[in-house]
Amino acid sequence: MNRSEAREIAMRLCFELSGRDCDAREVLDHFFTGDYYESLAPEDPLYASRPQENHREYIEKLVMGIGEHSAELDSYIEKYSRGWSFARISRTALAVIKTAMYEILYMPEIPNGAAINEAVEIAKKYDEPETVAFINGVLGSFVREELTV
Repeated sequence: MNRSEAREIAMRLCFELSGRDCDAREVLDHFFTGDYYESLAPEDPLYASRPQENHREYIEKLVMGIGEHSAELDSYIEKYSRGWSFARISRTALAVIKTAMYEILYMPEIPNGAAINEAVEIAKKYDEPETVAFINGVLGSFVREELTV
């Protein structure tokens, strides 16, 4: 497993988190405990092997952080979603954007450009080109306007 695959798993868990009435720790515990993770492998090659310790820590840091900062991230998404109402944004797109925004804000070891590029690549797997462009625009505007001195 590589960092990109770990990021995609974190995004999927963020998606799960947004659709459940539970906290990030519960989602992570369910996902990694018992045979659940292994049961996903026949349906999706992303789960062919368990994450190594460093990738699992990365996934957990992202999911826990996104859970803790969800309202803040939603606020930024709403602010930079020009031309789209918040209700129009799919749960998948929200999960992709939140994952990248959390990395940009709270994981300085990850370059902003890498976080945005990875988000766009993940989005291409799940969304239409219009949504991929929207995600890229939101993240680009966010970085330019929030992080530029």
